[in-house]
Amino acid sequence: MVLKKHKPITPGRRGMITLIPEITSSCPLKRLTRPLKKNSGRNQRGIITMRHRGGGHKKKYRLIDFKQKKLDIPAKVLSLEYDPNRSALIALIVYRDGEKRYILAPQGLKPGNEIIASKKAPIKPGNRLPLANIPLGIPIYNIELQAGRGGQIVRSAGGAAIILAKEGDWVQVKLPSGEVRMIRKECTASVGTLSNPEHNLLVLGKAGRVRWLGRRPRVRGTAMNPVDHPHGGGEGKAPIGLIHPKTPWGKPTRGVKTRRRKYSNRFIIKRRK
Repeated sequence: MVLKKHKPITPGRRGMITLIPEITSSCPLKRLTRPLKKNSGRNQRGIITMRHRGGGHKKKYRLIDFKQKKLDIPAKVLSLEYDPNRSALIALIVYRDGEKRYILAPQGLKPGNEIIASKKAPIKPGNRLPLANIPLGIPIYNIELQAGRGGQIVRSAGGAAIILAKEGDWVQVKLPSGEVRMIRKECTASVGTLSNPEHNLLVLGKAGRVRWLGRRPRVRGTAMNPVDHPHGGGEGKAPIGLIHPKTPWGKPTRGVKTRRRKYSNRFIIKRRK
């Protein structure tokens, strides 16, 4: 991945940093794509449940194989591709029997490389095997939380978790957030660190590029009228004037705990905070 800094020939170009991905194919495989209907932040009744969503560029969803259940069958990497639905790159692979699938691409994976999902797979980027068979200290990604369900965590650009310890039927895994969590040893994970680690250095530069991503403008509560927001009103620029900041619907916000009871709490050894 190459970072490109643009010359400030316009206000929008000033400070803009784009990424030139190291992709080898720009056209997705049609069989592995599906139409992606826009809902503009609305639920099934058409009511807006998430504000400031809408518009954005048209895109198709790539069917990613998060499970990789074709065991002991080597697969060859055909190409690395850009996916508009995620921050990491994806790889198109073909198995010995001719079936093609998309997977998340780790760093160092190149077209022509061979990968395999097996209990006895060698420890190299892209291979997938149970946590019980991965040595301590090895970076992993696309980790299952329930055996057979497919990878659910550590799937974004540059992400990697590390196995800290193994005790009986459980494995202690340190996630990118710093959280240490217990996961069953039969759950599978892929070896390596995900591609596109420079994604966090991207600078959009202008409002138009934010709109292309489907994000609409946000208006500050202090800039509204009292009828529209609890922070609104007053002559000129005024402080909030409340004991605690409020949402547009009058509920306390900024610092108020909203986390509900999670049944996976007993698997967390160390919090991310």
